[in-house]
Amino acid sequence: MTKGKKTDGLMRHLRDNKGMDIQGSRHKKELLQMGYYHGYKGYRFTKQRTNPIPMTEFEQLKAIYDFDMNLKSLLYPHIMAIETALKNYTIDTLVSYGSLDLEYAFKNFLLDYKSEPVGSRNYNNKMKDRLTLRKKVDNEISFKFPKNDIVSHFLRGDTMPLWAVFEILDMGNFGLFLKCLNQPIRIENCSNLKLTHASIVNDGNLVQEIIFTLKELRNSVAHNNVIFDCRFVGGTHAMNSVKAYVSVEVVVPNIEFKFLIDYFILIVLLLKKLGYNKTELKRIIKEFKEETEKLRLVVPVSICNRINGTNLNTKLTCLNNYI
Repeated sequence: MTKGKKTDGLMRHLRDNKGMDIQGSRHKKELLQMGYYHGYKGYRFTKQRTNPIPMTEFEQLKAIYDFDMNLKSLLYPHIMAIETALKNYTIDTLVSYGSLDLEYAFKNFLLDYKSEPVGSRNYNNKMKDRLTLRKKVDNEISFKFPKNDIVSHFLRGDTMPLWAVFEILDMGNFGLFLKCLNQPIRIENCSNLKLTHASIVNDGNLVQEIIFTLKELRNSVAHNNVIFDCRFVGGTHAMNSVKAYVSVEVVVPNIEFKFLIDYFILIVLLLKKLGYNKTELKRIIKEFKEETEKLRLVVPVSICNRINGTNLNTKLTCLNNYI
């Protein structure tokens, strides 16, 4: 049987065994608010548990926790707005190609596998993507019927329109949908979103690759998982095309998506493409910078650099210039 400790005992453990200065009723309340297991256990390291942050004061732990929570609050509405807008732009693109019926889409839009020689590795991979998409769409419809009003409404008819399907697809599966589209449609979708650059070949893949880059951050923000050290990346790494596009579009160096600032730059870039005005974007950048400054006032420079990288201010200056 596993026995836990009362909060006083946990504080004593942090003092005696971890060398952390934590004491008094205020620290106790703050530890209870963040939770020892969600707070200290979640924020005492970066990316791997074998990479602990050398914290000696509880205030440093609280500053990192607040930094993480405040950034999630800042990013959440904008990531949700981007996801919704990308789906709406895709619908707007597909209208020109025929019916928005789900079955019509599978017969006429989602045929990228046909661009490859039959039986080739690329053909097989693209066919598998299409079969996976079909299974995921059918599973979502089956799972949500009859609980979801949109699904129930349209299944009383013949089929579901794509806009209704997009309502029930998560960000990753929406990216898979885009990946299966015929290339001319993908290229037009990129152009409609203004996600093109003269120095980069427009093969139509950029939108889905951006979605695959953002989806784990989106899920972590939505489910209140830790994001400050980009541990959400896991085995999913940003494509070189996304790194190159952000670098040349914003004119910013060293975009590797190893630090949260790079994801933030991509989000602001997308918001600009979606029509956010300069005042809105400057405010968002200002709020992000204020959070990094609050962290810097409490946490040693070496730890800040480990969390945000050494060229944070340079990148924020480039982003402001881009806006």
